[in-house]
Amino acid sequence: MRELSEAGNLGPGKILVVGASTSEVAGVRIGTGGALEVAQQLLEGIAQVAGEKGFHPVYQCCEHLNRSLVMERSLLEKLGLREVSAVPIPGAGGSMAAAAYRSMADPVLAETVEAHAGIDIGETLIGMHLRRVAVPFRPSLRYIGSARVNAAWSRPPLIGGERAVYRAPETSGMGNCD
Repeated sequence: MRELSEAGNLGPGKILVVGASTSEVAGVRIGTGGALEVAQQLLEGIAQVAGEKGFHPVYQCCEHLNRSLVMERSLLEKLGLREVSAVPIPGAGGSMAAAAYRSMADPVLAETVEAHAGIDIGETLIGMHLRRVAVPFRPSLRYIGSARVNAAWSRPPLIGGERAVYRAPETSGMGNCD
């Protein structure tokens, strides 16, 4: 988490989407052996780094809840996101989302989000919730338990072409667009 937060410049106001299969962490096929204990350990580690850096973690549910996202109501309202009605449980939403929901003061589910970065533990497919343009990030810890770990952070699209400049010039008098 620390590596990703530094590479992706995650700080106050930024959003991190977390997708995690506790089944995969435990060494079984995704969706077949969810474990709230594993989810709780992951939550604690993520919360520690989020507390230090100031970013907001949101937790992706499984496909049974249309990959909606668990977050605090205050964040949903601040971002103007659409709330959806469900409560994640291990059998519908996943153990990670269920544990996250239980850990929050005023949890809600959002239909979608455009996160600044994401971590995918166990190949849960978080890409639909990342802002454009996602930049792959390979953490030094490639596995948690038996689950493969992938991550990404995002950057603004580079718009332009041959004449585009992406950094402010150091001198003035560059001319005009003629």
